Amino acid sequence: MTLMQRVIKPKSQKAKRALEEREPKTIENTKEVMFIRGQKCPDTLRLLMRDLASIKKPHAQFLDQKNDIRPFEDHTKLEFFSKKFDKSLFIFGSSNKKRPNNLIMGRFYDYQLLDMVELGVTKFQSLSDFKNEKIPTGTKPCLMFSGEIFEEDSDMKRIKSLLIDMFRGPEVTNIRLAGLEHAIQFTATPDRKIYMRSYQIQMKKSSTPKVPRIELEEIGPSMDLEVRRLHLASDDLFKTACRQVKNVYKEKKVKNIEKDEFGSVYGTLHLPKQDLNNFQTRKLKGLKTSKAEKMAEKKAKAEKARQAKGSKDGAGDEDMEEAEGDEEEVVEDDAEEGDSDNMESAEDDE
Repeated sequence: MTLMQRVIKPKSQKAKRALEEREPKTIENTKEVMFIRGQKCPDTLRLLMRDLASIKKPHAQFLDQKNDIRPFEDHTKLEFFSKKFDKSLFIFGSSNKKRPNNLIMGRFYDYQLLDMVELGVTKFQSLSDFKNEKIPTGTKPCLMFSGEIFEEDSDMKRIKSLLIDMFRGPEVTNIRLAGLEHAIQFTATPDRKIYMRSYQIQMKKSSTPKVPRIELEEIGPSMDLEVRRLHLASDDLFKTACRQVKNVYKEKKVKNIEKDEFGSVYGTLHLPKQDLNNFQTRKLKGLKTSKAEKMAEKKAKAEKARQAKGSKDGAGDEDMEEAEGDEEEVVEDDAEEGDSDNMESAEDDE
C-alpha cells in the first residue's frame, strides 16, 4: 500500500494566500514561462533565451543554474519546477553532438507535462545585432502565422497553439491603436521549418487622417528553426485541458442601467420616502431664538389657553340657563293643569 500524502494546512495568512493563488480558477492568470539551462548550453543559445525572456517580461523567470535534464527521457524534474515556481510554460536549452543548439518548448496542465516540441536553431540574430530603437518592456505582441502547413498538418497545428500560448501575453478586452508596437511573424514551410521574425510597428502619416500608414522595422531576435522531436498529449487530454466554464466571459445583465450611443451610463435608483420633519439641520447662533422671543411665545400660548378655558366656561353657563328655563316651563304647565282641574270640580258641585 502507498502512503497517503499528508495535507499540510498553512500556518500564516501569506501561505494561505499563496495556496489560494495556485488553486484552479474560472479565469486563469497570465501564463508565465521559465527558462532552464541544460548541462551543456552554448553562449549563443543562452543569449537566445535571454532575448526571449526580455520579450516575455514580466511573465518570465530565468533559471541560470545548469540542470542535467533529458526532457524526452524523464520529465519529472520539469514538472517539479513547474509546481515549485507555479509556471505553465518552459523553454529548455541544451546542445550535444547529435542535436546541436537544441531548443525545447513545452507547456503543462495541472503541473503535468502536456505538449513538448524540440526545435533546432540553424540561424540566430540577437537584439543587439539590430542597431535601432527597441520596444518597451511588457508590450503585448501581435502574432502573425503564415504557411498552409499550420492548418493542414495536425502536428503543426499543435505547434502553432503552443507558440500562441508562449508569446501572446496577457488577455485584454480592448486594444488601443497607439499600443500596437510589436509584431512577431512565424512562417512555416512544407519541410517543417519555422522562421521567426520580430518587428516594431511604426505608424506614419497617410492621406486619410484616421487610418495611419503602417511600416514594419525588424528589431530582433530573428531565428530559423527546424522541427526535430515531438511529445504531444492525446486528443482527449488536450480537450480536457482546453475546457472552459460556460458563459464565463458573458456579460451579466444589470437591471435599471442603460447606456446611450456615447457610452454614458444612466441608472434608476429607488429610494424610500424621506421624513423632513425629523431632519437634523445645523444649529447656528444667528438662527437661535432670543429670550424676548421665548417670553412672547410663552405669553401667546398662555393667552390662547386662557381663551380656550373661557370659551368652555361660557358654554357651561349657557347650558345651566337653558336647564333652569326648562324647569320653569314645567312648573307653569303643572300650575295650569291644576287650575283646570279646580274649575272642573267647581262646575260639578253646582
